[in-house]
Amino acid sequence: MVKQYDYLVVGAGLFGSIFAREATDRGKRVLVIDRRNHIAGNVYTRDVGGIHVHEYGPHIFHTSQEYIWNYVTRFAAFNNFTLRTKASYGGRLYSLPINLYTMHQIWPDVITPADAIAKLASEVRPNPNPANLEEHMLAQVGPTLYEMFVKGYTEKQWGRSATQLPASIIKRLPVRLTMNDRYFHDSHRWEGIPIGGYTKLVENMLVGIEVKLGIDYLKDRVQLNELAHKVVYSGPIDAFFDYAEGHLEYRSLRFETEERAGDYQGNAIINYTESSVPYTRIVEHKHFEFKDTEHTVITREFPAAYTGSNEPYYPVNDAINNAIFDRYRERTASVTNVIFGGRLASYRYYDMDMTVGNALTQVEKEFGAGMEFALKKPLRK
Repeated sequence: MVKQYDYLVVGAGLFGSIFAREATDRGKRVLVIDRRNHIAGNVYTRDVGGIHVHEYGPHIFHTSQEYIWNYVTRFAAFNNFTLRTKASYGGRLYSLPINLYTMHQIWPDVITPADAIAKLASEVRPNPNPANLEEHMLAQVGPTLYEMFVKGYTEKQWGRSATQLPASIIKRLPVRLTMNDRYFHDSHRWEGIPIGGYTKLVENMLVGIEVKLGIDYLKDRVQLNELAHKVVYSGPIDAFFDYAEGHLEYRSLRFETEERAGDYQGNAIINYTESSVPYTRIVEHKHFEFKDTEHTVITREFPAAYTGSNEPYYPVNDAINNAIFDRYRERTASVTNVIFGGRLASYRYYDMDMTVGNALTQVEKEFGAGMEFALKKPLRK
């Protein structure tokens, strides 16, 4: 049978759309499919009266890699949004990430970095070999900051006690001795939100490429594989291999979104860190794009167990699951006509810039390309 396409790309998220764009630009015939009824994967944004709602949770693009920034800005102009999250605890708002001003809010006598160092020294519980997340955080910041900002939020997020969680999942959390409240590390020089929403960005990536939605590759893979010489797969890797090595564990999310009048909280994201509050945060979407609208859209985010019928968001990268994934990764070596990539196929939590980098690395492996893709002219509608 004559193949209609060179590549069948499974998944119209960032990874699949970037690969499809680069393959098409090299003269390849590409078909992109997705089981959902929309493109853009988890970065999909829905327009609600001019407010671009982040349907699958908030996404803020940030990177320390100039070539990645150059690449994504080919497809959308970005604004200058900088994430500055606040925390709600005990009916009061606090500055996040934990910084000098946070400590001053809790301990008014803490004014200078030296004061903060002294206070933390009196709080921490030294432990050179913490066995779990709780022991790690007590050794880093002590019980007060841990109880207020980490324990309840983290246990809600992961659905288990902090004493059952590895310390590695919290090592991204910064603690600063200055009043710098920018959420992401200062090495990430480039940050913002695509003007017009992420869906528009992905639309521009897919200009001139055939896309079919509402198609579940795993249900019809035999017929779909006949369409193309190679498959680019960005779905769950355990599902691809029919769970032969067992199910990989994830945490999921449930969202409650509502439209309201005016301005609800005056900030894009407020975390609710107490265990007594069932949601982890409230997102007010218009603040991502500085919208001055008479209405607003908010989303409460509830952590949930992954059941297989909801979306897998956060891989549980403990020793058991990582061992299962390693066995799946070994299986990929024997599948010569499939390219695996993206967060689900890699069983990793990827920020968006990491997904872009992963996609461009796969492009280089497949086509032997250099970094010229980062230097192309903008491709925007």
